Amino acid sequence: MKWFKRLLIAFFSLALLGVGAIAAAYFYVLPDLPDVNSLKTVQLQTPLRIYSSDGKLISQFGEKRRVPVEYKDVPQQLINAVLDTEDARFFEHKGIDPIGIIRAATILITTGKKSQGASTITQQVARGFFLSNEKTYIRKIKEIFLALKIEKTLNKEEILTLYLNRSFLGNRAYGVGAAAQVYYGKNLHELTLPEMAMIAGLPQAPSAANPIRNPSRAIARRNWVLSRMLEKNNITQAQYQEAIDTPVTAKYHGAEIDLYAPYISEMARDYMIQKYGEEAAYTNGYNVYTTISSELQLMAQDALRDNVYAYDQRHGYRGPISQLWTETPLARDAIIEQLKKTEPMQGIVPAAVMDITDKQAKVLLADGQDITIDWAGLKWARKFISDKRQGLPPKLASDILQVGQQVYVRNNGEFWQLSQIPEVSSATVSLDPFDGAIRTLVGGFSFSQSQFNRVTQAKRQLGSNIKPFIYATTLEQDWTLATLINNAPINKPDTRQGTAWRPKNSPDIYGGPTRLRVGLAQSINVMSVRAMRHAGLQNTIDELVKFGFDPKDLPRNESLALGSPSVTPLQVATAFNVFANGGYLVEPYFIDHVTDAYDNIIEQASPTLACSPAAAPASESFNQQSDTNTINDPLATMDAELTAENSDTELVCNRENGRYADQIITEQTAFLITESLKSVIWGGGDWSKGTGWNGTAWRASKLIKRHDIAGKTGTTNESRDTWFSGFNPTLTSTFWVGFDDHGRQLGRASWMANGAPDQISGAEAGAKTAGPGWNDFMNKALKGTPEHSTEPPKGIVSVRIDLETGKLTRKTDHTTAFEYFVEGTEPKEYATEAQESGEIFIDNVAEDLFQ
Repeated sequence: MKWFKRLLIAFFSLALLGVGAIAAAYFYVLPDLPDVNSLKTVQLQTPLRIYSSDGKLISQFGEKRRVPVEYKDVPQQLINAVLDTEDARFFEHKGIDPIGIIRAATILITTGKKSQGASTITQQVARGFFLSNEKTYIRKIKEIFLALKIEKTLNKEEILTLYLNRSFLGNRAYGVGAAAQVYYGKNLHELTLPEMAMIAGLPQAPSAANPIRNPSRAIARRNWVLSRMLEKNNITQAQYQEAIDTPVTAKYHGAEIDLYAPYISEMARDYMIQKYGEEAAYTNGYNVYTTISSELQLMAQDALRDNVYAYDQRHGYRGPISQLWTETPLARDAIIEQLKKTEPMQGIVPAAVMDITDKQAKVLLADGQDITIDWAGLKWARKFISDKRQGLPPKLASDILQVGQQVYVRNNGEFWQLSQIPEVSSATVSLDPFDGAIRTLVGGFSFSQSQFNRVTQAKRQLGSNIKPFIYATTLEQDWTLATLINNAPINKPDTRQGTAWRPKNSPDIYGGPTRLRVGLAQSINVMSVRAMRHAGLQNTIDELVKFGFDPKDLPRNESLALGSPSVTPLQVATAFNVFANGGYLVEPYFIDHVTDAYDNIIEQASPTLACSPAAAPASESFNQQSDTNTINDPLATMDAELTAENSDTELVCNRENGRYADQIITEQTAFLITESLKSVIWGGGDWSKGTGWNGTAWRASKLIKRHDIAGKTGTTNESRDTWFSGFNPTLTSTFWVGFDDHGRQLGRASWMANGAPDQISGAEAGAKTAGPGWNDFMNKALKGTPEHSTEPPKGIVSVRIDLETGKLTRKTDHTTAFEYFVEGTEPKEYATEAQESGEIFIDNVAEDLFQ
């Protein structure tokens, strides 16, 4: 019995010693144990997502991809696969598994190796949220006590949900929801049994057992998971056999981008980092809903690229990328490997010329596809000599290509054609006239080619796009659309230029006294200079500042009248918006609202609004937000804030909330400039009587064929920058085309007929170079929307004038027309009386009248 008593005493002593050791260990690590209550409100690191106004995903930022899921949304077989693999007694133990601990201790004693096999899912949650992965005894002790505390704080489903959402599963995927999308492009409920087993096997070896990087080891791991499920009777033998016979189908799936609009998404990303900090922006799961219309954005991108392609092809073919072989052809596989080294861009892909016939070329693509390029896709390729010269038209495919060359090709939507990476740049932006919402924004031809956002960052000379603002200044004083301005050479130079600056018309033609409307519509340079002289340089600068231009960008000399200031396309669109909305400078904005990871709104735009009936239809036509994303629609409160007076269209704005923009020009001036800008497109006069004339943007009328559009061309000296800016009551849009190299001219394109060089030629200019992009975009954007009739605002009258003198007339023939005037400024004399008294035209700069 003595030995039994001694044994019993030794047992109790060891037990007491063990309890003491555990107690000592607990109190030793207690100060370092975090509060597990934080798990109740844990913020899972989820990426930043950028959306269009209608809920299309534009981009996703953040190193970690995570799609948080709730326990009820996880398929039972996936739960079984995870538990059978990681912690079969999860729902039975209290946070630690004694059997597993004994097994790990045995391995340590017999082999001297440390094992993580004893870690329960609860312990892995403790380690993942609070501890490191280093294998030390003190970390293991902390892990055990934390697991016990977690089990008292959370229920089993909450613990398992944290594990399923937190585990790293390779390829930047955190959690089973993200893994399902990354590896299979599916939601959880769409996964098959072998796919679930594959994901369940990843937590312990996300790199080594990765199905993309190491398919053979991934299969072995997946099959082991399936064997555990079979052992635990969670699948049948038949299911097991079918699953292990299934090949690996995993491949990388990026974020499911619905709308590729990288320039606007980069603006949103930068905004979020500046406001919330990089760490929070990338990990807090913010959702940014921009003002971009996905439908209009696609139209703008297509219009810009097609316009760039057209310019690029007008100037000729610059030749192949390289010569892959000359005499001995490379093996097909070797050719494909070479082609893969060249990145495609915007649908322009590398190809190898394999065979040439008279007017055809057969090429091989990097994906192994053989295609034939017919003559329709080759005949454009005159040789590029310079930006101003191109070679003769090719007659045969061999004039253009040689077998063995590596070239670019693209599918233009109708057929495959020879192509090249354009060197010219372009940008476009569109705004809602009512509240300044940016509806489209394309900062360049290709974001992969250049991340420089030309809409917001590129300051380029404005050219003739400045003229509407020059004339608006004179209309705000005492001139009218019928005022005659001398269209004659200017012989009195501006001494502020430092040289004898004598502006010329383009083309260098002068027609004598010309009405203001015609001068703006035909972009006559000397008339713009004389208009600014009448208004005064300082008054003009002050007015331009009101339109949103930076005074530092405005030179204090008369070159201002011809567009010497350098400004961004966004500034230009903002300024033209003033004419579209009745005179209000509304600030552009691109973020409608921001939500957190739980879809709670944390930020909501409160844009300034134009208090004008001219602008009200804008948001009605183009506010394309979905029902779930429409928050505080500005029009929803208009009835309460705007009231009609009597039966006219004048509105009274409630400005107590400060949401209405400043009116910088009168509604009457905005209307008169808009009418003149319609003449830029539609011209005037009577063609049947020989008095018709074109505006500089007459091509727009041929395509769009609606009378509620207005716009202005713009071309700078030596055609370095070209513009077209225009609007209707629902949308304002600006297109710019030029080279990023400020010194490079856009040149001229020449077409040779019958082999005669330069028989037909044309310099690049706003109407020809930027205009077609605007025309194409607006034609598509406005299709299906109602045409808005012209309704003059209160204070505008219409009288019939003599087209030659701008005076009143009693005639009704082709020499006359109705013209709009601000009430009180209409002419008081008739043309015959004016001629009898010798008064030909009005021009307050007397010394310039007859130069």
